[in-house]
Amino acid sequence: MTDLPPVVDRAAFEAEVARLRTREKAHTREGDALAAQRRRLPMVEVPADTLLTGPDGPTTLLDAFEGRRQLILYYFMWHAGHPAAAQCEGCTWCSSQVRELSYLHSRDITYAIVAQGPYPESARYHEFMGWTMPWYAAAGEPLETLLTGRHVGMMHLISYVRDADRVFETWWTTRRGVEQVDNSYRLMDLTVFGRQEPHEDSPAGWPRTWPVDGHLLKTDGRPIPQWPRLAAGHSDDLGS
Repeated sequence: MTDLPPVVDRAAFEAEVARLRTREKAHTREGDALAAQRRRLPMVEVPADTLLTGPDGPTTLLDAFEGRRQLILYYFMWHAGHPAAAQCEGCTWCSSQVRELSYLHSRDITYAIVAQGPYPESARYHEFMGWTMPWYAAAGEPLETLLTGRHVGMMHLISYVRDADRVFETWWTTRRGVEQVDNSYRLMDLTVFGRQEPHEDSPAGWPRTWPVDGHLLKTDGRPIPQWPRLAAGHSDDLGS
């Protein structure tokens, strides 16, 4: 039987929420301050003609802006030749969070994904998952150029801005930094049991059944979001 928090009356409950709210507001203000500092970072130029592969064949980093001033690219780890069930559960989790793009577009921002591998396989995965964001692929020298100084084969989230036909990188992150795109974990953090992961600071007796060991975002051997697609009759054949 899972333990639960102590039961109190409404007045005591609201008093504890009010104490927590002070810290929550400070956290929000610190997030605003970080965003302000992020807007003041310098930038570095990257080759605007760096080649990507898209649905219509070869294209460029500049083309990926789709005419907008800003671009956010998520770099999806790709295991070439592997079936859908063996593709990156972390990148699948991140990509499944980003659905509605119109708010980004209203601020002159394009959001897209670059798979780190061959286009045909990953494009089939994009279709299988029912994602609608723009999807590209890059490998070899173009990918190394885009990820200069960073580990190719790891998830990255990178922001760009363009000035006419020149492109500049303005910010990047990796590992847990990519939680910026997530809403599921943020919602879990609002619940009494949280993410249910063993590293969390939770009271004794709270469930901690999701070990961070490569299965954190999988159930029954697959990335979690694949199951509803299979149930809906989507084919996971990647042609590999």
